[in-house]
Amino acid sequence: MSTSTTIPQLQASVLCEDVRQEVNGSQTLVGVLTVIPAAKAPVGVLKLCVWTRWMNGAGKFKQTARILAPDQRTVVSEAAVEFEMKGANSQATNVNFFAGIQFKEFGMHQVEVSLDGRLIARYPLVVVQAQQRQGAPAPAAK
Repeated sequence: MSTSTTIPQLQASVLCEDVRQEVNGSQTLVGVLTVIPAAKAPVGVLKLCVWTRWMNGAGKFKQTARILAPDQRTVVSEAAVEFEMKGANSQATNVNFFAGIQFKEFGMHQVEVSLDGRLIARYPLVVVQAQQRQGAPAPAAK
């Protein structure tokens, strides 16, 4: 998709629960994640976001973010955003939103960020079974 010879550099990529746009134009990342604890699988998550910052590029691009299951092949969720950059010293900040995600199993998942189909970054997201704290009341029987 890129029509430019200046491919941007990925400055940062962060997985979080939400990204809020402030009145002054800045963004607030809420609930930065590397681990998702849950009592049992499957684990449902209402919303996740991949926040990215690109720099020093020129042209039109397509960023794709996806979450892979522990088998490294199954795509749990995928989202794409198109953006444009004007050249050296330019920046672009993107947010990929994922809604209603279902993690079918515990384990080491992967977050991938691609630019025009080329993998740029990959980092782990662990979905782990949370241990009940000692002294905490047991869940009520149904």
